[in-house]
Amino acid sequence: MPADGALLTDLYQLNMIQAYLEHGKTETAVFEFFVRNLPPQRQFLVAAGLEQAIVFLKNLRFAPEELDWLKGTGRFGADLIEYLAALRFEGDVHAVAEGTACFADEPLLRITAPLPVAQLVETRLINLLHFQTLIASKAARFVLRAPEKLLVDFGLRRAHGAEAGLLAARAAYIAGFAGTATMLAAREFAMPLYGTMAHSFIQAFDGEAEAFAAFADSRPDHLVFLIDTYDTEAAAQVVVAMAPKLAAAGIRIEGVRLDSGDLIALSKSVRQILDAGGLPDTTIFASGGIDEPELAAMITQCAPIDGFGIGTSLTTSHDCPALDCAYKLQEYAGVARRKRSEGKSTWPGRKQVWRAYGRDGRMSGDVLSLEHDVQDGEPLIRQVMKSGNRMDAPAPLAALRARAARDLQHLPENLRRLERGSPYPVNIAEPLRRLAGEVDLRTGTGGA
Repeated sequence: MPADGALLTDLYQLNMIQAYLEHGKTETAVFEFFVRNLPPQRQFLVAAGLEQAIVFLKNLRFAPEELDWLKGTGRFGADLIEYLAALRFEGDVHAVAEGTACFADEPLLRITAPLPVAQLVETRLINLLHFQTLIASKAARFVLRAPEKLLVDFGLRRAHGAEAGLLAARAAYIAGFAGTATMLAAREFAMPLYGTMAHSFIQAFDGEAEAFAAFADSRPDHLVFLIDTYDTEAAAQVVVAMAPKLAAAGIRIEGVRLDSGDLIALSKSVRQILDAGGLPDTTIFASGGIDEPELAAMITQCAPIDGFGIGTSLTTSHDCPALDCAYKLQEYAGVARRKRSEGKSTWPGRKQVWRAYGRDGRMSGDVLSLEHDVQDGEPLIRQVMKSGNRMDAPAPLAALRARAARDLQHLPENLRRLERGSPYPVNIAEPLRRLAGEVDLRTGTGGA
């Protein structure tokens, strides 16, 4: 099942394209992807997924077997099949950089292409941009709650499918996670790889000392023991007893991992045991159903835990599993368009976002206006594809991580503390409001 096949779309896209062709609606269209409203659990988002969107657009085409299947459905005319056979994305793309903090109504991506093509790509673009932005935004909250801790993606097994697991690892890394336990993600995205052992390994031996010794013999580098299979504190004592013999063999116990129980209390008792046993540099790593409340409690109560494996709550964005995002027509044939549905109205035209900063270096507010307006601040949207070709080589993940780290550092203090408070200001400039009013008058839908 090809994940990027052109058939990975909704039926209504092809229904509309058939009608567009029959009625001559093939002039240039402009669509923008944005989030309408931030959910209560999010005061900011972190943009992610642009690289996969660009690759999708660059490779967009219908394979012969896909066209044969479409013919066989009997739903579509020969003119549509012929159009799809030659279809390529030769349009322009403007977008905010991955790792950028963003807010409601701000376009994260703009597509400029013939209407049928711009329509076709909607489903997959939303799929890619929504998911990675969702996960990067969740990961950023963990990073802000535990800024000095090692955070590792442990979420593949609970992710909603293989692609979701891989892209979640990537999005979390952009937002500031140290790496992943997923082998394929480490290979595909050149990410640091982390991992220890499972309880089954311990259970396969007659005792923890035997299991630890076997593992150390086979995997002496970056050695971390899982110590909560039976009695956590007793296992910590076993680790202390083994340490001199392993040290004599040139093997250092880098850390121990806790995966269950009262992680705060256990980490404190294990820390005491390790320190008393001459292992003050052996770290404690925790995992097992950790979400923001648990992480916050461990930080607040000074649990001596050096790193965390975050799984289900990350890759499912457990507290906020979806964003109210949209991909909407903003211009067709050179004429601005807008949607006026109750609760879902849009701002028309091609837009830009300008970001201002205060004297303290913190973000102080954004302005949303028309692309060719002139506003103070840093423009966030830039062109990334022209006539179907990418403008630059793929950005290294290190650069995207640096962008995210910069933006998290420059968030207003109440957003960095993740406390509910005054929303970040996104001001709609007068030229954009004026255009909206003009569109409403033209279409007979009332004032702006």
